Amino acid sequence: MRNVDERRVSEAGGGTTAKPMLAKDRDGFVERHNLWSEGQYAAAGQMRRVMDEVGIEMVQFVFADQHGILRGKTLTRTSVAEAMRSGVRAPSSLLLKDTSGRSVFSVFDPTELGTLGRFAGAGDVVMVPDPTTFRILPWTERTGLVLCSLRFPDGSEVPFCTRSILHKQLDALATRDLGLTVGAELEFHVFRADPAGFAPEQVGKPGQPGAAPQTTPTTAGGQLLHAEALGELDDLVQALYSGLTSMDLPLRTLELEFGPSQLELTLDAGDAATVADDIVLVRTAVRQIARSLGYHATFMSRPVGAETASTGWHLHQSLCNLRTGANVFVPTEPGTALSDTGRYYLGGLLEHATAAAAFSTPTVNGYKRYQPYSLAPDRILWGIDNKGAMVRAVGGAGDPATRLENRSGEPGANPYLYIAAQLVCGMDGLDRTIDPGEPADNPYTDDAKRLPSNLGAAVDALSVDTAFIGALGADVIDWYTSIKRSEFDRYLAHVSDWEQREYFALL
Repeated sequence: MRNVDERRVSEAGGGTTAKPMLAKDRDGFVERHNLWSEGQYAAAGQMRRVMDEVGIEMVQFVFADQHGILRGKTLTRTSVAEAMRSGVRAPSSLLLKDTSGRSVFSVFDPTELGTLGRFAGAGDVVMVPDPTTFRILPWTERTGLVLCSLRFPDGSEVPFCTRSILHKQLDALATRDLGLTVGAELEFHVFRADPAGFAPEQVGKPGQPGAAPQTTPTTAGGQLLHAEALGELDDLVQALYSGLTSMDLPLRTLELEFGPSQLELTLDAGDAATVADDIVLVRTAVRQIARSLGYHATFMSRPVGAETASTGWHLHQSLCNLRTGANVFVPTEPGTALSDTGRYYLGGLLEHATAAAAFSTPTVNGYKRYQPYSLAPDRILWGIDNKGAMVRAVGGAGDPATRLENRSGEPGANPYLYIAAQLVCGMDGLDRTIDPGEPADNPYTDDAKRLPSNLGAAVDALSVDTAFIGALGADVIDWYTSIKRSEFDRYLAHVSDWEQREYFALL
């Protein structure tokens, strides 16, 4: 019988370390600033072996920006080892842009940057790869991808790294011996792409994107879960299944949704940090796989042609005890929907719903989804297994899968910020024992407060919400609200086709 734990250090034992022993490996940016765990060092070794065995020639090093869009660089095989040791540099100005690519802050005028002084001159940030996220891409040859977090060149944290924002909230939660489990239902639209391809009018510039791609519908709509209609997209369904599962993404279902050209996928529930990474990868994979087959997939909530049913992102969430693994939302009293912990967490979701909408519904378009009698919420309330409510409580006494489902999010939201925002709301509810009130029986006729009608209203609420300012910091809130206000102001200044049709010939 041995009295020494001989498991590797990366496996929580006391044995061999996974850290590299070569001097050149020990002297890189990652090692100098102690940015990897033992598990990440082990994953880096496995990544190198897989690259050799499969013949990977290029690797994309990417991070999710404030909008949840992947930005980064593609490195050749000979450059990957150094990038794993010391990261990859990218312009810090990528964190200061709205959805059009327009810089919201004057990076070449330091006097106007204020607390953003470290971004002056559009200097670099360092993309630090997380080797546990390495994937082989199914839509292109001999290419891999690895997700990154961001650091400044001196090794200090970049406060606007959205992946790190979530991880910090989860670390704070862990000090309470609690973890966050989430599950995702993502709806999206798939259209047939114009065979003519990219058109000149699609060329745009920062602050003024070009015309949207020309597409045609793929399904007629109005027939929820119609198996035969889904069969009409069998080439895409098969490719999505093969591609997503080959990337080790936890795909549960692919479904035909109610609206024209509308599909839904669901993922297995899991640790919040892992699921957030998975969602970033899933959305990229869906768009790329669809493109390779002549389709255009979009996670925009309400594109033209989607008037009968917009797409949402239903986020299931529960807290677990890290020591026992038990779901602490499960009530002990028969006939009740939630434990006291679950109720107070729910109270926080409702209390801060207007401010949190800036993260869960971060686009101008997403607010056009809040329509009554549409399987989307339009007011701030909860219900027991009621799909018209903003928050749906599922489960009850004896059900280990008891959870809350927030149905207000849009599928294009940044997953790190959406999930972090839910945690900020829920924990404030728990700390302040906020009572969520009684569940609604008819969520579309209840006199509860309405969800914000537009992005501007949500951003205004976020800018003064003390729970968010306290949890994320005033600098993060100012940064994010400035970017979203810029986006909303451009929308307000734009003369739309509705205005032209309504007034041009009449007045």
